[in-house]
Amino acid sequence: MKKQTIILSFVFVFISAISFGQKYPIVNKDTVKVWGNCESCKKRIESAAINAGAVSAVWNEDSKLLLVTYDGAKTSNHKIQEKIAAAGYDTRDIEASGNAYDKLPGCCKYERKPAETKQ
Repeated sequence: MKKQTIILSFVFVFISAISFGQKYPIVNKDTVKVWGNCESCKKRIESAAINAGAVSAVWNEDSKLLLVTYDGAKTSNHKIQEKIAAAGYDTRDIEASGNAYDKLPGCCKYERKPAETKQ
């Protein structure tokens, strides 16, 4: 009986440690408008989002929308958009620098719009 009590106590402590020791990520899902043209743009945009800490990123060439999922404790929508802008692509909130845009291949040079019309 004593052996059974010790084993049950050990199991209870072990299960409690596992259950209370887990930290669940704060998952955020956002949609961000990102200007671009082609499959090459898609790869660069998604890669920039992943490098900024996104868990997943899928950009649609037709709608120009990036669906991004990220852990809010590790990154933010703004940081992801900054990284995409640094890669040369304008987002709904952040415009890429002229220097970053100029480094894009010819096929990726999208028509840039004035900042006030980006929505």
